[in-house]
Amino acid sequence: MEFIFQPWPWYISGFLIALFMFVLLLMGKGFGMSSNLRAFCSICGGGKVSSFFNYNWKKDSWNLFIVLGAMLGGFVASHYLSNGQIPDISESTKLALQDLKISTDNGYLPNELFSVEALSSVKTWAILVVGGLLIGFGARYAGGCTSGHAISGLSNLQLPSLIAVIGFFIGGLFMVHVLFPLIF
Repeated sequence: MEFIFQPWPWYISGFLIALFMFVLLLMGKGFGMSSNLRAFCSICGGGKVSSFFNYNWKKDSWNLFIVLGAMLGGFVASHYLSNGQIPDISESTKLALQDLKISTDNGYLPNELFSVEALSSVKTWAILVVGGLLIGFGARYAGGCTSGHAISGLSNLQLPSLIAVIGFFIGGLFMVHVLFPLIF
């Protein structure tokens, strides 16, 4: 039972993702989280504002259960299937974060970004709003999010997904090495 309460190795998670993708492939379905945003907007009446949201969201309702499962699974895993141990961050990452005056005492959730005090800052709200808009625009412009392209698109050998994933990596590297130090 101890195995369940510790972080799983990459090869188990990778195998489970591959198995999930194989089942979706057999069913003729594709995987991606950002496509659910269109369904949510359609459910809430977005079709009255834009014809893009005027479509039959019920044919994709199975994908809404994946979002629900991801949220419930994360809650169950963190509250009931965890020993509370936070995996260590490498020493070089800790030093780099300290240079940016970002704490490492809370593991992967620095207090400067993930605390009630952080939400009282205008800078934090600006980062959240601008970042959210850029991510939403980017996912729409790329025709999907990182999970859709990197997991589903690459497993189906789609060239546009390969191009999108390369763009995601370049954007991530640019953010971490150029913009992140400027912001913090």
